[in-house]
Amino acid sequence: MKNWLVDDLNITVDSVLRGQGADPDIIRSRSPRLIAIAEKALDSVINLIEPVVIIKEYEVTDYRHNGLELDGGIKISGPVVTGHLIGASYLSVVVCTVGPKIDAYALDIMDEDIVLGLAIDGVGSAAVESLANAVCRKIELEAASEGNQTTIPLSPGMIGWGIEEGQPLIFDLINEDEIDVSLTSHNVMVPRKSLSMILGIGPNINSGERICDYCIMSETCRYKDQNKESNDN
Repeated sequence: MKNWLVDDLNITVDSVLRGQGADPDIIRSRSPRLIAIAEKALDSVINLIEPVVIIKEYEVTDYRHNGLELDGGIKISGPVVTGHLIGASYLSVVVCTVGPKIDAYALDIMDEDIVLGLAIDGVGSAAVESLANAVCRKIELEAASEGNQTTIPLSPGMIGWGIEEGQPLIFDLINEDEIDVSLTSHNVMVPRKSLSMILGIGPNINSGERICDYCIMSETCRYKDQNKESNDN
């Protein structure tokens, strides 16, 4: 487990707006007031962000027609996930969170000022996404230093890998007591501003895929081109 610094994250006003589902360019041209509110939200709750990450690594010991076997006899099955992981020598299993404080504060503020409360919620969404991106970059750099590549991060909820299937698997592979993130009976993570993912690592990985291609919003997402540029960088 590692406690990350807020300075490790790249949280901007634009990412806060995207965290609310808004297009920053449109907001800047039509509603400057919302820009000011996003700035206020970011400044007021930056100290509530508590980034924590747990990464567990598992060696892939065997490939089977319907899944992988990891060290310790752990099996991962399902055509979507294992299809992406073919060629991996080992897996990095990740759960990251920015903690419960920002979520609780957003809910409190919504009772008084729903617009500001939603902006604060957007800060939380932007923070955990930035944290996940930073973790992926770290894993990719470490893999590259050893002559390896990585798969796209596979997160429960992507096309073909439902939350009800993916979340229990990931939480079986990590020690949730180390990070203080839990699953509800509906497989929703608590704190809400948390993300989970698996990355395959090895010398023979197909690294040309894009996460956007497996997102349930891929056909309508207004940020698809932007996300492609981010991945290329």
